[in-house]
Amino acid sequence: MGIIFRLIEEKDNKEIAKLIRNVFREFKIDKQGTVYYDPTTDNLFELFMTPGSEYWIAEEDGIIVGGCGVFATQGLPDGCAELVKFYLSAEHRGKGTGWRLMEKTFESASRFGYRKLYLESLPELKRAISLYEKAGFKFISGPMGNSGHFGCNIWMLKDL
Repeated sequence: MGIIFRLIEEKDNKEIAKLIRNVFREFKIDKQGTVYYDPTTDNLFELFMTPGSEYWIAEEDGIIVGGCGVFATQGLPDGCAELVKFYLSAEHRGKGTGWRLMEKTFESASRFGYRKLYLESLPELKRAISLYEKAGFKFISGPMGNSGHFGCNIWMLKDL
């Protein structure tokens, strides 16, 4: 049947939170100051009801295999949003699914009128960082906005 891309639904909360936390354990980055301990990870549907925000789900045969969103993070400059909670199951990495999820997120950001996207990451996520670079994200010297994820130490910005 292939992978379908759709907006998050309330019924997805538990499954996407489990996928996200599995990725954090896989890379041994399940630490304070990250999405792993962020209580909003368990309620992404509700979180993405925030105006100017949207979360995409990648699903194959009824199973969630990834997700990625654009979020109106407080404290970011006008015209800038954050690319957030971009995670894929191990078996779906390197197959173009992540790229397509990011493209969906870029389309959402442009539709909302954003001109820049910001993201935060960790050095352990080398493949994701390389994907961000390929998509046009550039490293910046410090954090922007009020994500609350003080455990992240890589910050990037992209012009849309």
